[in-house]
Amino acid sequence: MSVVTSAFSDASNFENNNAEINQRWRENVFFLSEMMSDDRLGGGRVSAIDGRAIMNFQQTDTDMHLDAWKRSYEGIYKTNFLFENIDKVTYSTEENRKKILGQAYFLRALFYFDLARLFGANVPKILTTDVDKSTPQAKPDEIYSLIMSDLVEAIEILPSVKFEKIPISDNGMATKWAAEAYLARVFLFYTGYYNKESINLVDGSELTKSHVQKYLIDCIDNSGHGLIDDFRTLWPYSISNKDYPYAIGLEYAGDENKEVVFALKYSYAGFRSTSNMVVLAYGLSNQTLLPYGKGWMYGTVNPKIWNDWPDNDLRKRASIWNVLDQNEGVVGYKLNNGNTMQETNYYNKKYMPITVKNSKGQIKNYAHVLYGAIDNFNLNNCQDLILMRFSDVLLMAAELECPKAQDYYDRVRGRVGLQPKPVSLDNIKEERRFELAFEGIRYWDLLRWHDAERVINENMKDIPVITLGKETSVTVKFRTETGGFLAIPNSEILLSNGVLKQNPGWDTNDAFYVGE
Repeated sequence: MSVVTSAFSDASNFENNNAEINQRWRENVFFLSEMMSDDRLGGGRVSAIDGRAIMNFQQTDTDMHLDAWKRSYEGIYKTNFLFENIDKVTYSTEENRKKILGQAYFLRALFYFDLARLFGANVPKILTTDVDKSTPQAKPDEIYSLIMSDLVEAIEILPSVKFEKIPISDNGMATKWAAEAYLARVFLFYTGYYNKESINLVDGSELTKSHVQKYLIDCIDNSGHGLIDDFRTLWPYSISNKDYPYAIGLEYAGDENKEVVFALKYSYAGFRSTSNMVVLAYGLSNQTLLPYGKGWMYGTVNPKIWNDWPDNDLRKRASIWNVLDQNEGVVGYKLNNGNTMQETNYYNKKYMPITVKNSKGQIKNYAHVLYGAIDNFNLNNCQDLILMRFSDVLLMAAELECPKAQDYYDRVRGRVGLQPKPVSLDNIKEERRFELAFEGIRYWDLLRWHDAERVINENMKDIPVITLGKETSVTVKFRTETGGFLAIPNSEILLSNGVLKQNPGWDTNDAFYVGE
């Protein structure tokens, strides 16, 4: 089981760089995809050029994304090690053996899916621990066949335990329901981006839309997962329900509520390797307010999504903090508090350092006050990173035209008090943008719908920002020649003796970010 635990640690970016604050969070798929979406800007301080480079579909150096590449293959190696050695261990029950095996299949699929989305699916397919650095790149069909075959294996092997009966000791582990949901996500991306109808699995069988529909219906009907009553209580700002006017009367549902199908787990242990550094990245520059705390100010919100979002949608103010809105009750915000770039007066609310008042009336991180976490803003963000919510499952089922598509779509809207609308692809696109905003999903949706170039070029044009205290504007153009994928690290190409070929669009001067 330690190999599976280690692989889950890789998935959570639990890597400790000793004296330096962990840098691998920058290569987290969630963070990268948010920086490339049309709903975020790079932001950060003057010296933090990486976020702005990613936003512009450029790189700061030829190995900029080496950690993302290595982390995925390290996880793949560990799962392959388990496959090779699983029967060398004696298990208390066959059920335990299957549970471990199912976790490994799920994780290998997750690591390969990360690789395929970030670098394109022409990556080396490695199925053993005997790694050859000169392994050639596979074709997209091969990689996605492996990913979906692994997920089908996980579905068949993992037990059908309802959410409410999953033991606490298994929190954070993959479930049959997570595998079913991820199979739909992978199928939608593959068939959308590559214009396919189905895929042949490793065993020669064909996986079709109807198969994926059945898996999703099983997840919806039998998993025990569901929508919680109040969308706002999904997010930790609802903990500050005494001193934050917007959150008065709310009660945080917690990281392990029934809507969470799969999440990366973090803790308040006080180590760089276990703290949620992505949350830290989105925090305020050099200021701790109530309920939003200090961080590095990456990912400022594009005003376009605020302006596009109807005011009668509860999720608008539940997801975005407008610093100019006095009704929010957040006081003391300062612009350019630390030589900051691309401020917009809008921040995401879902993943931010959250503060409360302690017994002395001091404003501190909630994990410090409630759980005794270290009083260090760099180390005490313990919010889990939700990778799959039940609302996403419902919207995928609607998009895949399941028999109850209209009902699934209406359930998501009804939860926030919105009237039913006809289920259509255009309406689903809008619903996904608002329901899943700032959750690492938007960019991949744009790619698979073939909307990335048009939407990013429209929504990222002449964005009003405040940089170093001065009003200016930012324009981002989608680099179509890249296909939406990142550059393969040059050091990996050199290690392969030239067997690996660089992705299109990354061998020109336009590929390098030179600053503003």
